[in-house]
Amino acid sequence: MSVDILVIGSFMMDLVVRTPRAPENGETIIGNSFSRFPGGKGANQAVAAARLGGKVTMVGKVGSDNFGDEFLHTLKKENIDTKHIERDLTHPTGVGSITLEENGNNRIVVVPGANRQYLVNDLDRIQDLIKQSSMLVVQLEMDFDMTKQAVAYADMYGVPVILNPAPAQKLDDDLLEKVTYLTPNETEAEILTGIKVDSLESAEAAAKVLLAKGVKNVIVTLADKGALIVNATGTQHIPGYTVKPIDTVAAGDSFNGALAVGVTIGKPLDEVVQFANAVGAIAVTREGAIPSLPYINEVLEFMNNQLSHTNS
Repeated sequence: MSVDILVIGSFMMDLVVRTPRAPENGETIIGNSFSRFPGGKGANQAVAAARLGGKVTMVGKVGSDNFGDEFLHTLKKENIDTKHIERDLTHPTGVGSITLEENGNNRIVVVPGANRQYLVNDLDRIQDLIKQSSMLVVQLEMDFDMTKQAVAYADMYGVPVILNPAPAQKLDDDLLEKVTYLTPNETEAEILTGIKVDSLESAEAAAKVLLAKGVKNVIVTLADKGALIVNATGTQHIPGYTVKPIDTVAAGDSFNGALAVGVTIGKPLDEVVQFANAVGAIAVTREGAIPSLPYINEVLEFMNNQLSHTNS
């Protein structure tokens, strides 16, 4: 049985403190509220894709604890295939500590827990799953050697790969040359290339460095300025949507989930990125990670409304 979208990724229970501003070093301030949301880049991207109509299977590891139970329940509710998600008996489910400022900016510390216990040898059990997939989606919150091997398997079987390079780190050319779609934001693009990305021109320069290392398509996400597609056919800027951000936690993850769905169903890349921009725009207007992710009907309505306003 074929799998459309396979996400090998992380689970992080997000513990969110909302505050007027982040405290300075040594400072204590009074926060406004505390919330708990299921998140993690892998889970976010899987749910984003599922809510947009993708047929999604998720692979990873959670702890044998209440947070792990909650994740499995959440994903099953979203019609995501969870039978390849493993439980770790000694390490807890991953946790993310998030400080969210009133302006929508966030600071995040993650404790990976069981996520980092999904290792290279565990991939032996899902090689056929990778081979049968139409798209593999990975990030950098899990064991790096495992992620690199998963991409190598996808490359061997001719399966396209979306790599969301977050949390950012330097990546070797051997990995990059196997990536079909690389989706760094401005900070991640700078870490990957050493080029400060603060304009469309510098984003293009950084993307071309990554193309030269073998990436097939680089899509630099630029927050409210949209995204820049750079590949062998040229460079194209896809403008973003103007919204008032409330919580930017899952913005990039929602974009990647949308990208996976759009590419898998065969839409032109510029249309897919425009669609993904809309998904990200909606997500930042809502609180939480998974709770902020829109459904396909909401995205289509949002895009139609934006088009109507543009034409009026």
